[in-house]
Amino acid sequence: MERQWSLEESTVVDAPPARVYAWVSDLRNMGRWSPECRYVWVPRPPTRVGTRFVGFNRRGPFAWPTFGRVVRATPGSEFVFDIDVLGLPIARWGYRFQPEGEGTLLTEFWEDLRTEGRRAKMAELLGTVFAGTNSARRVAVNRAGMRTTLTRIAHTASTEP
Repeated sequence: MERQWSLEESTVVDAPPARVYAWVSDLRNMGRWSPECRYVWVPRPPTRVGTRFVGFNRRGPFAWPTFGRVVRATPGSEFVFDIDVLGLPIARWGYRFQPEGEGTLLTEFWEDLRTEGRRAKMAELLGTVFAGTNSARRVAVNRAGMRTTLTRIAHTASTEP
């Protein structure tokens, strides 16, 4: 089976795109939505292009930090950040916000940046050792995690003003 390098999942959220963008672009919220991310430290909120942050992640007995940088931030439209570990590119994560009736079609996407060379092999090894997930399983883990994250964001719309 050929390796899958990207993935996306979508859901409809019962809130306007600007509101959903505000929730998602405040990366400190990720710890309550993502099944892997426990906490995000943003030294100088609010987030904008160039903002750097640290994510603290856990899945089962595995725990690991990640380092991120916001690469696109268009309010109500798109929010994208890159993740690395020890200076090795790991992934690009992002969200697109499209009006859908009275709410928002929220799409979460992921792209594997561990594409070639020794640095990619080292990043894959670190993913297996620290996160407990090799590159072959990462797509399945991310798909499940994205679905959980999107469901939790949609639930936020029904419980927060």
